[in-house]
Amino acid sequence: MGVIVSLIIGGVIGWLASLVMKTGAQMGVIANIIVGIVGAALGFWLAGALGIVAVGSRGAWIISILGAVVLIAILKALNIYQ
Repeated sequence: MGVIVSLIIGGVIGWLASLVMKTGAQMGVIANIIVGIVGAALGFWLAGALGIVAVGSRGAWIISILGAVVLIAILKALNIYQ
């Protein structure tokens, strides 16, 4: 059951990040899930490296979405993602 919840939350995070980066029409469900999960991991890694701690669930969501936004920006800079 935890895997299903992780996929759903990853999809929502990826979708929100794609709205922020204006790439929502180009991304599919699978891409949203992958960007959401990998972006959340990237966000928490970057936050930890900067000494930022997520306080509560809102903080965790914000860090996850910002990590996914950073991931989309990196992919766009590398021309992997249009």
